[in-house]
Amino acid sequence: MWKRKEDEEAEGGPVKPQSGFGGMPQGRSDSPRVTAPVGGPAHLGRSVMIKGELTGSEDLYVDGTLEGTIQLPGSNLTVGPNGRVRAGIHARGVIIEGKVDGDIEASERVELRKTAVLMGSIVTQRVVIEDGAYFKGGVDVKKAAPAPIQPRPETKHEPAPAASSAAAASGSASQAKAPVLEQKKS
Repeated sequence: MWKRKEDEEAEGGPVKPQSGFGGMPQGRSDSPRVTAPVGGPAHLGRSVMIKGELTGSEDLYVDGTLEGTIQLPGSNLTVGPNGRVRAGIHARGVIIEGKVDGDIEASERVELRKTAVLMGSIVTQRVVIEDGAYFKGGVDVKKAAPAPIQPRPETKHEPAPAASSAAAASGSASQAKAPVLEQKKS
């Protein structure tokens, strides 16, 4: 009824919805598809509960319950406000907004937001604890690994005699004579 005339002619008449499996229309669907975000962190929602060892090579956002160990050596871990983690954590960076019971080893940084509750020790280079966060444990701040020292290419500089450098500075070679060392024979 409200369809444009050009659309009806292109499709060969008015469009009638067809029911398929489960009452869903077949063919072209006007509803948007839900896809995982590209380049964002992996996300564990509130209703997800994991027991065991979790390893990965991408950033992870946990808003559910996780028990065991978490190994993300080159990635970041964020524990959301609803997250409950009972695990030993090894990651590049850790941000906590929820509750964590376990030791944390981060190669770069650990951040406890104001809603964070952490019971365990921290080993990292940098620590941020916001006002209001609860923390019971120890902190070991380690120095950053020094950058490897690059060997400098050796350049050989031969010292110039003092008289010849003075002559070069005055611009006249005839005025200055190089000192001559003579040895007397007896």
